[in-house]
Amino acid sequence: MESDRRLEEYKIIARGGSGEIEEKKSRFIAHTAAAFSEEEALAFVEAKRKQFWDARHNCYAYVYGEDGQTMRFFDDGEPSGTAGRPILDVLTSAGLRNAVVVVTRYFGGTLLGTGGLVRAYTRAAQAGIAASDVCTMCPGYEVRVVTDYNGVGKVQYLLGSRGIPMEADYTEQVTIRFHVPLAERDAVVGAVTEATAGRAGISVSEPLYYRRE
Repeated sequence: MESDRRLEEYKIIARGGSGEIEEKKSRFIAHTAAAFSEEEALAFVEAKRKQFWDARHNCYAYVYGEDGQTMRFFDDGEPSGTAGRPILDVLTSAGLRNAVVVVTRYFGGTLLGTGGLVRAYTRAAQAGIAASDVCTMCPGYEVRVVTDYNGVGKVQYLLGSRGIPMEADYTEQVTIRFHVPLAERDAVVGAVTEATAGRAGISVSEPLYYRRE
């Protein structure tokens, strides 16, 4: 990570979902998934194309990278800008990265017009995301505390009072690992130092992203 200022929280899809809407007898079925590379996104698109081989259109959009630097969309025969772009807009407005959405359309016999198509693909993508499990990736630090068995209870109590999840390994000493947001590092490290009377070994990682449900 280059600097703390560049780090902003974002959301990812922890578990994909599906949602469906109907507009003038056309069915719009959205499926979502996590995609941490272009290959993963396109593999998901291809799987949905095979699954819904008899549909008129399988339109999609995806975005990946911690900065959301790569974005792609495809209208799959719909008028330009009426399908893929609205799906992408839903992804970005939701703050999602590393995600792909495919919206399948079964034509109902009635033309919707460009405005109707934009609204339909937007609503379908929103329904798919609403049916997904989404979690937040937060910028912060991993803190590692090594303490003896006399100090572990104090650290556990401190972290519990702050609502900070932790993991612990118990050997001759206890190694506790947890994450803190960027702005809370100094306060939490100081509190742990005070609680253990300075006897614990404390190390802090470089800035990173960690998952918050």
